[in-house]
Amino acid sequence: DDGASSWGGELLLAEGRRCRRLGHFRPLKQPGGDRAAREPWRMGAAVLHALGRGDEIACRYAGQPHAAGVARMLAAGIQSPETSSCGRAFDAACGLLGVRATASFEGEAPMALEALASDPVAQAGLWRISDDGVLDLHPLYAALLDCESREGANLFHGSLAAALADWVDHALAPGDERRVAIGGGCAMNAVLVTRLKRELAARHIVALLPAQAPANDGGLALGQAWVAAVGP
Repeated sequence: DDGASSWGGELLLAEGRRCRRLGHFRPLKQPGGDRAAREPWRMGAAVLHALGRGDEIACRYAGQPHAAGVARMLAAGIQSPETSSCGRAFDAACGLLGVRATASFEGEAPMALEALASDPVAQAGLWRISDDGVLDLHPLYAALLDCESREGANLFHGSLAAALADWVDHALAPGDERRVAIGGGCAMNAVLVTRLKRELAARHIVALLPAQAPANDGGLALGQAWVAAVGP
């Protein structure tokens, strides 16, 4: 639905069989709705708009015939639902770094970005966490604009892992169990998860990862089926 907002990139607290949302990624506009998942350049354009650099979209993505139209779409706020999805954050990084302008399937561009990341590095100051639990990656996106693709892939993976670990640490109250379950499609990214486990361990937080079901939609669907089976 091109007119609906998209969740994802969330920090949840399990309370019995229910979950309470503690935070989420700062949303980005998703120009063209789900089409942006197959055309990562659109998420790159959304970042430029969010950074106040929308006038650069048509030039930066001159090879895309709809670039000027997407710039106008973002400026007018039409057909651009907001998303907090971590997957779209990866797409934005791919679009900014020129890793993949378009993809033949959802996740192709982030997989290419992962393949470039050989030595992830975190840089302080590239993320912010608000008092109400919103994780803002816009400073990281801005830094990627000055990177070549491999450098940017390492910076993105390393800084995202450190940001996620800080986010979890920020949300934990004294006396809470220092454990976090990691799931979703982005948990299939071995570079991110390996770095995230290390960042969490440095903060004395244990990472729980899926073992008997996949981290992505298959595992999520299994969990939804369980919730439906046991009832309220």
